[in-house]
Amino acid sequence: MSRQDINEVEKCLGKVYLVGAGPGDPGLFTLKGKALLECADVVIYDALVSPAILAMINPHSEKIDAGKRRGRHSLGQDEITQLLIAKAHTAAIVVRLKGGDPFVFGRGGEEMQDLIKQGISVEVVPGVTSGIAAPAYAGIPLTHRDYSSSVTFVTGHEAAGKYRPIVKWQAIAHGSETIVIYMGIHNLPYIVEQLHTAGLSLDTPLALIRWGTRPEQEELIGTLETIVDQMQTAQFGAPAIAIVGAVVNMHKILSSCRPLQIQDKGL
Repeated sequence: MSRQDINEVEKCLGKVYLVGAGPGDPGLFTLKGKALLECADVVIYDALVSPAILAMINPHSEKIDAGKRRGRHSLGQDEITQLLIAKAHTAAIVVRLKGGDPFVFGRGGEEMQDLIKQGISVEVVPGVTSGIAAPAYAGIPLTHRDYSSSVTFVTGHEAAGKYRPIVKWQAIAHGSETIVIYMGIHNLPYIVEQLHTAGLSLDTPLALIRWGTRPEQEELIGTLETIVDQMQTAQFGAPAIAIVGAVVNMHKILSSCRPLQIQDKGL
């Protein structure tokens, strides 16, 4: 095949957009992301994308559920990548719609890397990550002049070692004043033990927030010592994030100013 022939093939390829859908509240979705959904030929979306955002998709688009939830994987990661590659050969605009931000524990970097290797044009559209939005809606500022000048974002996924470096909780515990833990609800007893072993006091405040920014958002406030029992008693499950640090104490002061759709829950 000549260089000219290759160029002609490349011209026929569509473009893939890795779009962050944000944490759930459609008001936090970007204008660029909305515009892409309205003109997309194909949308491949994750499980945690809210119905309100899915409703923005062009009704003539091909919609493919690639959602991955604990114990229920619609498509494996390799299958998703191959699907993106295949659709880029048949459609002009392919949107990979991912919860939160594509590059914050969203495996967007891996997907983008694989697409580039295949000569497919790809662009990332950032989204608001739940680790920032959910605490804000709960009245928990991640930084505060009196309590915290640094934040660490970390995965708490129990299978982390299978596809990324194992979390070094000793370093995390002393690395910053505020720790935001994604995907850690099922592994929380182990995480709490590791943080305490690393030197954090059992009195350290800890908040769990699930369904962040959605009308069903709710919070559970405790300490390293109490939170596991509280979680089990309340049957507090995923999807949720954890915030560890003194900034959690601001919840009792600032949570009264939560957005209207959360206020309606009466939490």
